[in-house]
Amino acid sequence: VPRLAGVTRERFLREIYPRRRPVVLKGMELGTCTTKWTVDYLSQAEGSKEVKIHVSAVPQMDFLSKNFVYRTLPFDVFVRRAAELKHQEYFLSEDEKYYLRSVGEDARKDIADIRKQFPVLAEDVQIPDYFEKEQFFSSVFRISSAGLQLWTHYDVMDNFLIQVTGKKRVALYSPQDAPYLYLSGTKSEVVDVDNPDLEKYPLFVKAKRYQCFLEAGDVLFIPALWFHNVISEEFGVAVNVFWKHLPAESYDKSDTYGNKDPTAASRAIQILDRALKTLEELPEEYRDFYARRMVLRIQEKAYRNDDG
Repeated sequence: VPRLAGVTRERFLREIYPRRRPVVLKGMELGTCTTKWTVDYLSQAEGSKEVKIHVSAVPQMDFLSKNFVYRTLPFDVFVRRAAELKHQEYFLSEDEKYYLRSVGEDARKDIADIRKQFPVLAEDVQIPDYFEKEQFFSSVFRISSAGLQLWTHYDVMDNFLIQVTGKKRVALYSPQDAPYLYLSGTKSEVVDVDNPDLEKYPLFVKAKRYQCFLEAGDVLFIPALWFHNVISEEFGVAVNVFWKHLPAESYDKSDTYGNKDPTAASRAIQILDRALKTLEELPEEYRDFYARRMVLRIQEKAYRNDDG
């Protein structure tokens, strides 16, 4: 993944954005958060308001098997616990991992917005205004224990992952490699991307991996539909900013996390499911013949004819 310093808004929009490839932007003006956000400052800035967190006994969190539990802690207590490697007080085990992904007031209806959920900390962050105000979708505040690994997934909106403190490793896969990622909804079943179970997931070897290491102050541009798998190499704080790349009406109105497929895509998949159901009315050899023809038509009509 290329690393570029001193990229202006104009250059980003002219040269980088249209290419739809991940890029690490260095040396951006992010406000005082990069120096201020120590464990002490974070824990006193927002006090003891309750936050809902993921707690996992193992470093690799898997959303599909749900190998973690949700718990609630006062924010100041959570920050201190997330920053330590061994815990005096814990839910599952003394070396459990913690992860906060901020949500809206009503997680089912409201988007995450750091200005609303963490107003004191929001004052310290200068979010790069590389997109129009009306394109803004959400700003997600994240805190991770050292060693925590998040499942591989894609989002349907463009986003900046702003690494404020700590270090992360991010593995990325192109949308065109989706056939090799064993998808369940927006998530990949391949939890361990470094040591995949190739008996279970033989095609995974075909997925081309892009990788970058984020230092404090780095900003990773993740285009919509690019898969990403994130490891927090140290305790760290990040802010994700999602914005709408497509016209606003393209997105599902009930989407608060930015991970529901655009409405036209959902409709197309439903229509395809109905077509496949219709094929079941035919004997096997006919079904096979017409299914292959349908695949060819999809490739001819809808695949990109370049390598993107």
